[in-house]
This record gives sequence, structure tokens and C-alpha cells, in this order.
Amino acid sequence: MGWIILAIVIVIIIIALVLWAVGAYNALVALRNRVKNGWAQIDVQLKQRADLIPNLVETVKGYAGHESSVLTQVTQARAGAVAAAANPNATTVERATAENALSRALFNLQATMEAYPQLQANQNFMDLQAQLKDLETKIAYARQFYNDVVLKYNTKIETVPSNIIAGMFHFEQAQYFQADEGSRQVPQVRF
Repeated sequence: MGWIILAIVIVIIIIALVLWAVGAYNALVALRNRVKNGWAQIDVQLKQRADLIPNLVETVKGYAGHESSVLTQVTQARAGAVAAAANPNATTVERATAENALSRALFNLQATMEAYPQLQANQNFMDLQAQLKDLETKIAYARQFYNDVVLKYNTKIETVPSNIIAGMFHFEQAQYFQADEGSRQVPQVRF
């Protein structure tokens, strides 16, 4: 009779462990999928920004065509960001670096545009500027959301006891979307 009770206790413990392992695995999968979704949301906003930039550059070119170095910088940074987005092997760090270069180029373009009052009065330019500002706000929010989800996911991978399941099923830490060193420096605008 004692061995039956012992067998029942062992079976209950095994069932509890299996249920815990399934729950931990499912939680890790759900967090990994949220990380992927967060990156997809950033990607949508970055695509919209990349699509808007040629219109903005063409409008500025009409008023400030002699500022070709700034316009070239924006065009090259956009090309780099689009290339990084199109590369399926690009890492999060590579994509973030390309997007940060584009953000810096856009900041320089906006600073340059302030020197042209006739451009500031152009309604098409003002609409494009408003759309860009709105997209930059959305991108910032999407990056914050992504980094928050990455924090939760990475924490779950590193903490006991879910780190056991993470190790068994090869869950890897996700990369944060971080500003590069150039983004942290104040850009210099010269006229």
C-alpha cells in the first residue's frame, strides 16, 4: 500500500514538472513573438519614413538646391537604411545603425531648412514636415515598446527557473534597438 502512495506522489510531481515546463516554454515563445512583433512595428514606421524622404528631398531641392551635400547625405543614408531593411541577414544592430544614420541626416536637413523662410512658407513642405515629425514620434514609441519587450524576454531567459527551459530549447537573447555613438553627439550645422 505504501508503494502505491509513493508512486502516486511521484506521478503528481512528474505531472507538475511537465506542466511547469510547458508553461515556461509557452511563456518564452510568447515573449519571443512579442519581440518579433515589436520589430515588425518599427519596420513599418521606418518604411513609411523611407517612402516620405524622397518627396521631402525634392521639395527642399527646389528651394535650397545649393545645399547638395546635405541632400546627398540624406539620400545616401536613406539608401543605406533601405538596403539594411532589404537584407534578410541584417542583424538588429546593423539595422539600427543604418536607421540612426538616417535620423542624423534628417536632423541635419531639418536644421538646414530653417535657413530658408520661403521653404517654411510652402504648404507642401509643411505637410511633409508634419508627416515626418509624426513618423519620428511613432518610431520613437515603437522603439521604446520593442526595447521594453526585449527587456522582459531577456529577463525571462536569464532568470531561474525559466533559464533551464531557455537553455534546453536554445532561446537566445534579443538585441536592443540602441542609439549609436553618433546619435548621442550634438550635430554641427554649418551654413
